Amino acid sequence: MNIETANRLLKYRKDSGLSQEELAEKIGVSRQAVSKWERSEASPDTDNLIRLAELYGISLDELLTGKKPEAAQEEKPESESDESEQKESPDDSKTEFEPDENTTYYKYDRVSFKNGIHVNGKDGDRVHISFKDGVNVYEKHGDEVHVGWNGVNVKENGKQRVYTNENGNVMVDEELKNAHHSNPTHKAFNLFPFWAIAIAAFLAWGFSGLCFGWALSWICFLSIPLYYSLVDAIFKRNPSHFAFPVLVTAAYVIFGYFNICGGWSAGWIVFLTIPFYYIICSFIKKSNTD
Repeated sequence: MNIETANRLLKYRKDSGLSQEELAEKIGVSRQAVSKWERSEASPDTDNLIRLAELYGISLDELLTGKKPEAAQEEKPESESDESEQKESPDDSKTEFEPDENTTYYKYDRVSFKNGIHVNGKDGDRVHISFKDGVNVYEKHGDEVHVGWNGVNVKENGKQRVYTNENGNVMVDEELKNAHHSNPTHKAFNLFPFWAIAIAAFLAWGFSGLCFGWALSWICFLSIPLYYSLVDAIFKRNPSHFAFPVLVTAAYVIFGYFNICGGWSAGWIVFLTIPFYYIICSFIKKSNTD
């Protein structure tokens, strides 16, 4: 299965508000099978494709290609069509984003900006960032990090390590808990109320009105996961524990507001560093294991 179809399966599932476990139960497969489909490591058979299409209320062709059938597309009312034709003129229809007729363009499958920012690494690493779904990182070996409105979810080698339960409590795997308590210095850094400093900085920045004031001061809250994940990465000697996507998001916002490196229009390129960072982390992890 190509990565476009895998991303489409992921999008339809999330749009339906289903977890991988819930979807697997509805169509009668394992959660691991759904996960492999969405990572482009395997393809659902014809029966499962039909079940998925029926579940999402779409055609099989739309599920596989993303294109709606011609007959299903709504026709504009004649009056609306005439009105739009009258408003358009040869001069108005051309915009600064219109492609050059004399240039050949090719689709770049690695990066997409539809409903957020999506970066697909060559080896299967994927990063998806959107206001609706938050920050989602998928590593080819099965490691996953999800930070969003529903809390935090971390999986390592397919095993649930950290998650936020229905009461908002962060639940930590016993192995991680024991490793955390075995190092008193690590525990001291984690108990340090860095979040209070971030809140104080947010209020001071906002009330001062400096550097866009409240419009940008919220970025102080991004420093909270950066601090605690950096502490975790240092003491566990595992750079993949550092919340690098959060750092990249903060950098992109700063580039945009202060018009650095092309501002919003070109600053998005910093997101391309995310898969490279985790590739480097995998090399470090492999070298430490060897």
